[in-house]
Amino acid sequence: MSAVLTLAVPSKGRLQEQAQAYFADAGLAFKQAAGGRGYRATVAGFPDIEVRLLSASEIAAALIAGDVHLGITGEDLLRDSASELDKSIALVKPLGFGFADVVVAVPQAWIDVANMADLDDVCAAFFQRHRRRLRIATKYVNLTRAFFAKAGIWDYRIVESAGATEGAPAAGTAEAIVDITTTGATLAANGLKTLEDGTILASQAQLAASLSADWSAEARTACTTLLSRLAARERAKASLVLRARLDDKPDVLLAKLTKKTGASVLSRPAVGNTGGEFSLLCPRAELMTAMTLLRANGCDDAVTAQDADYVFVKDDPLVAVFERAVGK
Repeated sequence: MSAVLTLAVPSKGRLQEQAQAYFADAGLAFKQAAGGRGYRATVAGFPDIEVRLLSASEIAAALIAGDVHLGITGEDLLRDSASELDKSIALVKPLGFGFADVVVAVPQAWIDVANMADLDDVCAAFFQRHRRRLRIATKYVNLTRAFFAKAGIWDYRIVESAGATEGAPAAGTAEAIVDITTTGATLAANGLKTLEDGTILASQAQLAASLSADWSAEARTACTTLLSRLAARERAKASLVLRARLDDKPDVLLAKLTKKTGASVLSRPAVGNTGGEFSLLCPRAELMTAMTLLRANGCDDAVTAQDADYVFVKDDPLVAVFERAVGK
């Protein structure tokens, strides 16, 4: 079967490792072409999906252009590449890895500069003294412009960074920077500090869908199948299957469990029986709360708690997000 859905994933670095591990955990291992050196791959069990290995910035551009259907890349790159993101890209799911903050950072020697209002004063004074605007080095041109405009700062100019942005002030090519940071250690090592209100974006890796791609019926079906699999794996990891015998007013107890723990019924005894063995899907974090309720309401028999590989539901919320974005 020829591919009907194109998925772009990072081709190198930590983000590549995390993306591939995320899919592999759901039983969706990538098989890279050309002995691991190619720029295409397939997904185990999904012959109608083609994987393209691109740089994180290329993935953002490909999603905007509609060259791929789905892509995994940082939200920072997506928002900087598309000024009106919701018109070209739908953020389907935050993936819980690739965390980094886009921040405004200034030299530590600027001891009186703690926030954006202070930076505004510095920009104005800098222009008065030097008759030129203070320089901000960054790769995030659009995010920087929008954030500075919101803060009411105009007396600056952007110097687009092609290398290590954090080194620009020390090199004399800029006075301050906008860059990504995870721990702040690299900024500190370069004599920089972040402003108190200078976090432009708390970014992480996103599974995003292109709104300009050719979403044929076959591509939609392939996508919903893929999303259902990913969601079912995450739901299973966050849940436990409880098996318990409930004989005394089981529906009353089940209602209490649902209200207090979010548990739901997977299976119950045959119609006509008021009690018997029930299978419940319980949030993992609520296990002991559920056990306390069971014991307090007459469940004295053994209760087992088991892991599940996948938990599929009929109306999957993740699929619903996708369908709202691109249409059914």
